[in-house]
Parts: sequence; C-alpha cells; structure tokens
Amino acid sequence: MQPLIRTASLRGFAPLVSELGGDPEQLLHRYGISTEALAGDDGLISITAHDQMLDAAAAELECPDLGLRLADRQDISILGPVARAVRPSATATEALECAARFLFVHSPALTIGVDDDPWNRRGVIALTYRKQLSESPYSPQAIELGLGLFHRMAVQLLGRSPGLRSVELTHGPLSPVDRYLDFFGADVKFDRPVAALCVERRILDASFATADEEIRLAALDHLAGTYSDPAHSMAGRVRRAVVERLPGRVPPLAEVAASLAIHPRTLQRHLVVEHTTYGQVVDELRRDRSHRFITTSDLSFTQIADLVGFSEQSTLSHAVRRWFGVPPGELRRRSRVSR
Repeated sequence: MQPLIRTASLRGFAPLVSELGGDPEQLLHRYGISTEALAGDDGLISITAHDQMLDAAAAELECPDLGLRLADRQDISILGPVARAVRPSATATEALECAARFLFVHSPALTIGVDDDPWNRRGVIALTYRKQLSESPYSPQAIELGLGLFHRMAVQLLGRSPGLRSVELTHGPLSPVDRYLDFFGADVKFDRPVAALCVERRILDASFATADEEIRLAALDHLAGTYSDPAHSMAGRVRRAVVERLPGRVPPLAEVAASLAIHPRTLQRHLVVEHTTYGQVVDELRRDRSHRFITTSDLSFTQIADLVGFSEQSTLSHAVRRWFGVPPGELRRRSRVSR
C-alpha cells in the first residue's frame, strides 16, 4: 500500500492558495484529493499526491516559501491523537520519544529522531526529520513544511526558543536566505545529508508546564491500543525485504523468509493473519512503485520494469493494464496532462 498522510497536514492550505490567487479545488482535484477529505483532520491521502501538490502550488503561484507559510498556519494539534500524548509529557526527551514512536499515526513515511550534531559542536544535538524515499519522491516544499512545523511545535511546547543553533536543509534555497533566517531565527545550511534542527543538548531536560502523567499515560494507552505501526507488520517487513533486493528479480518467498530469520511456513501464516499473501504483497509493491516511476519520472519503461522486478517491459505493460486499465504510455500522458 502506498504511504499515506493525515489530511491535517493540509490544514490552512485552501485559504493560503486562495489568498495567493489560486484555485485550491482545482489543485486538489488535479492530484486526486477530494475537498470533502479536507473537512476533517483524520482523513488519509497519498503522501506522494500531497507533496507533489505542494510543489506544484509553489511553482504555479510563484510562492517559493509556500511550505514555510503553511507551517506558520499550523501547530502541534495537527498530530491529533499523538499531540494528546505529547503535550502532557514531563520533559522534551519524553515528548520526543512519544512523537518518534507514534509519528506513523500521522504518516508512516515520516520519522523524527535525535542524532549527533553534524558539525561536532560541543553540547549540540540534531533533531532530525526524514521522509522515507523508497516509495515516495522527494519534495522540497514538504520538507520545509515538516521542518518548519517541527520548529514551531518545539517553540509551542517549550514556550520559548529551543536553543536553536542552526538548521539543516536537504536542498538548496527555494527562497531568499533572509526568509529562512526570519522564520527560524538561526543560521540555515543547505544541501545537507539530513534535514534537522540543531539545538543545545540541555533542551532535552527542559520541563513542560503542561505535564500531566495521568493524561499522558491514558493517551499512550489509547495510541498503543488503537494503532498498529505498519512498519512492524509482517507485510511491512516483507515489503521492505523485497525493496532492498530491487532493482532486479523479486526474491522467492523462501529467500525473504531466510532474510527475516523465520521459516517460510511461519511467514505465510503471519501474512494470512494480516489478510494477505506473499504474492499480494509483491503485487501491491510493484503496482505502487510502477505508478510512482511512470507518473513522476522520465525513466524508460524498460528501466521501470527492472526497478519493480519484471524481466521484460511487456510484463510491465500487461501488469499496468491490469492495475490501472490503461497501458504505461497512456498512464504517463494522463498524469502530465493533469499537472
């Protein structure tokens, strides 16, 4: 299944586009996102469509800081049930651990973490923000939205600046550098390996005035009892194991089972419990990757066939017709017309 994101991530998008002179409904329709989905925060939409729409809106509306502007209109509440567990945390460390553990509820394609400072500064750490790129392409605007919101959440929870020393962005400047300085209030470094907020380590020990252990534990119980991390499901583990072996042939079930250190029959039983099979997992993986490569790249169909584990382009063509009702060339043409 393609990675999704909660519609809360687009809170404020429609009015922002309207203010910039654009037509939000037209943009939503173009990327297959219904206006009804944005009526609430808990709908799920394709993160690829979400990200491509942000990039397209920024380009068409000549608004290079669209991601930062949208971040300015949001706060921690967009995380929904995760926010209800983060807010009553006692310290920043506790809040980060909770957010990192349950961010998959907002989108399984996004992760946050704590790394060493990339510049080896004493007393500094990096709060990282990553998107899983194996199945959804990179989006500069979405990265700026996510990192900008991460910064706003830190300020909101702490009630002050999080001791920000610098900001790491994984692309070049989209806006004048002064725009980034105004937003973050710190030095911004571009074309870096990982998007991150580099902050003073002592901030991890900061206490929250909103701390409430009873509420926090109740919220954590709700999250743990209601949501299952797809990354921990057997289907998710199988999917990742197959992706790691692409491009090239798709490995047989026995080979994947061996890589997961379980018996093939045990693997099959786990997949049955999750209402799927090895063949279905592989077929869905090929479908999602084929759609992404066909609609978001200029790769030849022969190259795409290899990237999704087909030995011949003709096999890809037959599969695309089965999945989407049209041949690869028509699927690519339609996606470009709709942009």
